Amino acid sequence: MYVLANEPSVALYRLQEHVRRSLPELAQHKSDMQSWEEQSQGAIYTVEYACSAIKNMTDSSVYFKSIDSLLKHAIAMKDQLNAAQGRSTTAPQAKNPPASS
Repeated sequence: MYVLANEPSVALYRLQEHVRRSLPELAQHKSDMQSWEEQSQGAIYTVEYACSAIKNMTDSSVYFKSIDSLLKHAIAMKDQLNAAQGRSTTAPQAKNPPASS
């Protein structure tokens, strides 16, 4: 009995039996891991893209400040032009009073 239990062919048979039983489960785990890897790679790409977009937004604050300054300057110039046009259109009317009838 001891010789029979330790025979190499019996050990190889037991090994083959174990592999045959566990291989489908291992193949399923491998498939699941590959699927999770694809999903995590997609999530990593999304996070990296979002981080770069946020960095670009913070880097562009200088440009937004410049645009704000230019817009304020343009509004002030427009107000000055409107004031100058208002004086030029009201000035001739003040010099020429309405004629009495």
